[in-house]
Amino acid sequence: MRAERLSPLLALGLLVAGIRSVHCLPENVVVKDRHRRVDGHTLASSNTDFAFSLYKQLALKNPNKNVMFSPLSVSMALAFLSLGARGPTLTEILEGLKFNLTEIQETQIHQGFQHLLQALNRPSNQLQLSVGNAMFVQEELKLLDKFIEDARVLYSSEAFPTNFGDPEAAKSLINDYVKKKTQGKIEELFKDLSPRTVLVLVNYIYFKAQWKTRFDPKHTEQAEFHVSDNKTVEVPMMTLDLETPYFRDEELGCTLVELTYTSNDSALFILPDKGKMQDLEAKLTPEMLTRWRNSLQPRRIHELYLPKFSIKSNYELNDTLSQMGIKKIFTDADLSGITGTADLVVSQVVHGAALDVDEEGTEGAAVTAVVMATSSLLHTLTVSFNRPFLLSIFCKETQSIIFLGKVTNPKEA
Repeated sequence: MRAERLSPLLALGLLVAGIRSVHCLPENVVVKDRHRRVDGHTLASSNTDFAFSLYKQLALKNPNKNVMFSPLSVSMALAFLSLGARGPTLTEILEGLKFNLTEIQETQIHQGFQHLLQALNRPSNQLQLSVGNAMFVQEELKLLDKFIEDARVLYSSEAFPTNFGDPEAAKSLINDYVKKKTQGKIEELFKDLSPRTVLVLVNYIYFKAQWKTRFDPKHTEQAEFHVSDNKTVEVPMMTLDLETPYFRDEELGCTLVELTYTSNDSALFILPDKGKMQDLEAKLTPEMLTRWRNSLQPRRIHELYLPKFSIKSNYELNDTLSQMGIKKIFTDADLSGITGTADLVVSQVVHGAALDVDEEGTEGAAVTAVVMATSSLLHTLTVSFNRPFLLSIFCKETQSIIFLGKVTNPKEA
């Protein structure tokens, strides 16, 4: 491959954004409450807005590093938590999730997530996708019947009695659950747990799909990936000749290539021009994503170069969420809808993600955990992704972002 004549690759990562496929959420969902409709686009727009806001915060905190996370997992976990929030605490969570509460009711938000959850879990022969929720409850903690029922009906949550007084046993119980649900992709969400913990809400996502046009492993060769102006690493670079949706955005200085999975879901790779990553990151909005997707047109790419990579990440999100306006859950929370008393506070929001991209396709998993304690707590046309780039895996009907990130160095785990 002629990597030496190709520009460096700007790796922003993966935005498993609402996998486009026929098994996803209907465009409109009828809500019994007052017979108003939840517009699937409204839910997706808010989720995408939250995804980009969270991405910008994580990219700012992790300069020149890979960023990989599942915005859908984080937003669903926080929406799950909001079932038990009241007053200003509830308002902060929902507004932090980018919902306009003058246009959409709390009930509609939960029902929107309910239908999204059902749609994402719809069986498919072409795609492995599972999304679920669970709560691990201190054995002596009495939850309100309404919270238990809403958690079960709206978020399909399982509940597991847990002895947090034995932190090692509790940690093993949750880690084993996460490892099983993510097919072993995330083995250790928690390294330790406080014995003061009384409740942990968990959301998990597992995703596996094959490219419609696969890369031939025989054509994968070691090539240079330009991490920065003065740093280059050797990576296994896959190559392909195919016709696929393509767009050159001259206004923002980036190139977009969409690769499709056998399920008709897709991954959108966004390659900023050299030196343009930060400018592009600052302009990421749901409207920008929509403009890009509407501008894609089939083009023959004679030489497409894409690195084969595996990335894992772990984040503590307390400070990040606080900077996004979700503060009260960590300080003076009113989570009385969970137990009937206002003595619960969120001590940790942790998130783990893992993503593998190879010749066959993409496999990814993510988990978000909300830990609570008592308050006393993406002519011959050549495109080479050989420098940092953006990647988005997208669901045409739900428009939901499942993963979002930045790959600045494919060799960093």
